[in-house]
Amino acid sequence: MKIAILTLGTRGDVQPYAVLGQALKDRGHQVTLSTAKNFEQLVRSYGIDFIPVEADFQAVLDSDEGKKMLKGNPFAIKRNLNTWVYPLIAQSLREFYQLALKSDLVLYHVKTLADAFADQFPGKMIRASVLPIVEPTRAFANPAFSGLTIPRVLNSLTYKLSNLSLKLLAKPIRQFRTEFHLPARFRTEKVRNIYGISPTFLPVPVDYPEESKFTGFWLGTSSSELPHDLTEFIHAGTPPLLLTFGSMPFKSRFDLSAAVLKIVKQSETRIILIRGWGLNGAKELENHPKIKIIDAAPYEKLFPLTKAIIHHGGIGTTAECLRAGKPFMVCPCFILLATSNSGENYPGKKGSQ
Repeated sequence: MKIAILTLGTRGDVQPYAVLGQALKDRGHQVTLSTAKNFEQLVRSYGIDFIPVEADFQAVLDSDEGKKMLKGNPFAIKRNLNTWVYPLIAQSLREFYQLALKSDLVLYHVKTLADAFADQFPGKMIRASVLPIVEPTRAFANPAFSGLTIPRVLNSLTYKLSNLSLKLLAKPIRQFRTEFHLPARFRTEKVRNIYGISPTFLPVPVDYPEESKFTGFWLGTSSSELPHDLTEFIHAGTPPLLLTFGSMPFKSRFDLSAAVLKIVKQSETRIILIRGWGLNGAKELENHPKIKIIDAAPYEKLFPLTKAIIHHGGIGTTAECLRAGKPFMVCPCFILLATSNSGENYPGKKGSQ
């Protein structure tokens, strides 16, 4: 069977789908994953075919305009809709649709907006998610609002915002459907849903449809190995503590470098710091003998060699911590932002202890 996997976003939106593709290929299927071009090396390391989309989210988020949009600047958002955002969406839809035409089955991340053409392939489309953010349930509020205190009676309503994207982005979707001679008006197709979540970690809501399945975490093994200099650092002393704050760029007055140095000194521990997309600074730590800074590494090979992990709370990172059997502490980037904006003391601030 020819299976297409469509996804967009940061590394956490791509790697689990590459793992899923690897598992499907091992079962004898022909698998092609399509996502932003900057993930080609990552996807191919799982031994599956790759079709690039001209949608480099890392470049977008790292740009000055992207950073303004990320902060919710309404002028930056409006300024870039027609010149940047809409063309990018229309182009990615074009690539995804053409791949779907040639495939027997299509698994897709909701961020791809593939719901905009699901009506053309009844029975062929399956929404694949690592977080339950689309199907309403009374069991829990939408994880996208997990930082808010929401009365249980309103849990189901919190999922409506996740389903507004097709309406908010009607212009590029209409442009795409016109280009392929599809009816401008369409109804969002009801599709099956699968989730890369362990039912041991999160029980399946009793009000989910029977066809909605929790398959277990999508955990695989990349062909990429740990760099030699990293393994040398790991084996040069006691197991290090690992810090990673995910792929979303963030800026904060919180002096993370000072905090890392303080941990090294007070705890007499060594640290691996994964820079990812979110942490572009910390240059002053690069030559410290007890600190190793890396851009990325296969978690399934790195985590078992560490003492513990402090991370941003991504579901994929959490799953890898559980697989490695290592203790971990969740520290979302938003906590760093909230701390720095609240006027509280933080390492590096005058008067902090």
